[in-house]
Amino acid sequence: MIKTVLKIEGMMCGMCEAHICDAIRKAVPSAKKVTASRSKGEAAFVTEEAVAPEVLKTAIDATGYACLSVESAPYRKRGLFG
Repeated sequence: MIKTVLKIEGMMCGMCEAHICDAIRKAVPSAKKVTASRSKGEAAFVTEEAVAPEVLKTAIDATGYACLSVESAPYRKRGLFG
C-alpha cells in the first residue's frame, strides 16, 4: 500500500475539500481513504500502487486549485491497538 499526500493551495471551505476529493477519485479510481483538509492545506489517499505525480497535478490544477507538491510513502495498515 502507498500513501500519497498532496499539498494544495486555495481550499477555503468544506465544499473546496469535497471538490478536491472528487477530483482525486476521478483521476485515481483505485484510491481509498481519500481525505482533504483546508486547515492543513493538503489531501491524502491510499492506493495499492504508486500514482504518477503528473496525473494528480493535472487533475487538481484543472479544478482551479494549485497542487504544490506530491509525496508518496509506504503505508502500513494499523491494527486495532496500534
